[in-house]
Amino acid sequence: MQLSGAAAVAGLAQPAAPPVLDTHVHLFDPTRPQGVPWPPASNPKLHQPALPARLRRLAAPLGVVGAIEVECSPWLEDNQWVLDVAADDPYIVGMIGNLEPADPGFPKHLERFRRNPLFLGIRYGNLWGRDLGAQLAKPDFVAGIRLLAEANLTLDSANPNPPLLESLLRLTDRVPELRLVIDHLPQMPMPADPAPRRAVEAAIREFGKRPCVYLKISEVLRRVEDRIPEDVEFYRARLDEFWEIFGEDRVVYGSDWPNSDHWLPYAAGLRLLRAYVADQPPAVAQKLFWKNSVAAYRWKKRDPAQPGG
Repeated sequence: MQLSGAAAVAGLAQPAAPPVLDTHVHLFDPTRPQGVPWPPASNPKLHQPALPARLRRLAAPLGVVGAIEVECSPWLEDNQWVLDVAADDPYIVGMIGNLEPADPGFPKHLERFRRNPLFLGIRYGNLWGRDLGAQLAKPDFVAGIRLLAEANLTLDSANPNPPLLESLLRLTDRVPELRLVIDHLPQMPMPADPAPRRAVEAAIREFGKRPCVYLKISEVLRRVEDRIPEDVEFYRARLDEFWEIFGEDRVVYGSDWPNSDHWLPYAAGLRLLRAYVADQPPAVAQKLFWKNSVAAYRWKKRDPAQPGG
């Protein structure tokens, strides 16, 4: 191994980058006879098969050793489709499915899918016309979320905005044992008016006090006029804020592939987060890139390259 910089002067090798478990990828195949509900055919960048083999070819050379699929279809049987696809490729360590907690069939559907160890939880938030605040008024919805928590499964949120954050706080008030992962928060525009902004900041700080709530560091990149900055310093202040609130034990990495292709190639987002933790001890990077995801999702390794037991 060649040495460079300060490591060469000290006669020490640079520590190897930790393995990465990507907690946010989407799988779909528009060539299926039934097609897909998302992405639409009008989006040619995304409307092509996104399957484990393609993800592996892209991500494995970058040190990504596995991924968790986050369901992007409201069709019930697409949960099974993803589980079947994942069964054939150990690169996928699990999936976050799509079920409606207030649906009368939810207990039956949850029992069906949770029998598969790759089924790690469900996603709920600003997708498919949903309104979490309105759902909280339904006893069946809250009962369904309690069933999810009792099954030791995880709830991922979706596409945060201030009303969703407020509703997630109320949900975790009512089901405090629920393991919640808040996704894509770095991309959420903050309110311009001081009072709403203070309310959002207070909500995020409150999440930081709740030990079962994790933050997914996903959708970090932002567009500034006609360019997307790739320098970590552009993003550092906001990342520092989240890091201070949630701490090194409750942050997880996610790429949002292939939706991330709208921003920059897969490697760019990962490179940015590696640069952000470059001056931290190796154990901190391990937490962000894989260890915390075990606590958040309870996934099990399926491939020898994957860390963990």
